Amino acid sequence: MGEETTALGSIHISPNALATIAYHATLTSYGVVGLAPKNLAEGISATITKIPARGVSVHYNGEDIDIEVYIIIEYGTRITSVADSVADAVRYQVEKALGMSVHQVNVHVQGLRVSNSE
Repeated sequence: MGEETTALGSIHISPNALATIAYHATLTSYGVVGLAPKNLAEGISATITKIPARGVSVHYNGEDIDIEVYIIIEYGTRITSVADSVADAVRYQVEKALGMSVHQVNVHVQGLRVSNSE
């Protein structure tokens, strides 16, 4: 994916590394209670293989980095505010870690979760 050549050699950055950064940035965002698989097949494979970046997919075509995030948010929070916050956090953390700009971050709200209010 990301590739840089220096005097000492070359550096290659895996899409899974970026997905892990996006995963942690998403979980630290306000209103997010978890990430969800984008479909049933991904959910089954993530359960079996214990993929660390479940609910995040990264697409890189040579110049543009596109990130898809599938989240579950807390019931009662403003959905658009949480989605915007997640997109901003993911973009900031990936750009900070990689040094390249992110073309787009798409946030898909897969569900709501009601917490215990005791």
